[in-house]
Amino acid sequence: MTKTRVIAALIMAPAAICAILLLPTQWLAAAAALVFLTGLWEWFRLAGVDGVPRTVLLVLNLLLMVLLVWASAGSLVLFQLAALAGVGFWLLALLWLRFFDFGAHEESSARMLKLAAGTLAIVPAWAALVLIHAGQPHGNRWLLTALAVVWAADSGAYFAGRAFGRHKLAPRVSPNKTIEGLLGGLVAGLVVAVGFGWLAGVQAGAIGWLLLVATVTVLASVLGDLFESLLKRHAGAKDSGSVIPGHGGVLDRIDGVLAALPVFALGKEIFGF
Repeated sequence: MTKTRVIAALIMAPAAICAILLLPTQWLAAAAALVFLTGLWEWFRLAGVDGVPRTVLLVLNLLLMVLLVWASAGSLVLFQLAALAGVGFWLLALLWLRFFDFGAHEESSARMLKLAAGTLAIVPAWAALVLIHAGQPHGNRWLLTALAVVWAADSGAYFAGRAFGRHKLAPRVSPNKTIEGLLGGLVAGLVVAVGFGWLAGVQAGAIGWLLLVATVTVLASVLGDLFESLLKRHAGAKDSGSVIPGHGGVLDRIDGVLAALPVFALGKEIFGF
């Protein structure tokens, strides 16, 4: 399994980096929409929706993305508002995690909440991705920086947790996550933020703001990961899907990104680095 996981990562990572750095924003937005909607398709399954309703809901979310592009008329204001809505949702999700059993049952109201949460997680994250990539100058490098921070934090948390993990972070939601892993991921994310931020052209006076935003971005990525773990526990599923060998589903790979991108995009807009 480990060998398969590494091979899949060696294929996916270069492909993602090339797309971010080489594709124009409109084409990257289309490619990202495909990935994110695949994750949403898996989200709907975890929420207990299948068959025709699942397809209809996916099409409605696709139309929402198209409407966002059409209504923006070349402006990024709507994408900024969508990213802000995403940050607001993840603040509410933090409260959701506090009450483990909230939404755990099969009532229609719980299912509706999970479906709405899927839209509020996926569409704002996609809008934030477009917002960062379309920014000038070097929007593509800044998007790579945001994603690299999440990837580094995820890897750092894994290795730090295995080496030093003693204190559970959220045992009912994700028993393997530890406070030591969180701290290791935070350190890794901050180191990568400085390195990739330098490549993106951050000014010396803005490094402090970049580190602040990177810190909140890492914490948000952990929140996204925990929230997906909660969905899987409620659904009794180990993975969100099986489309990526050794990695599970698409949602398993982008869960942290969903929460991190709106935070990074908003932080970048506020502090202007």
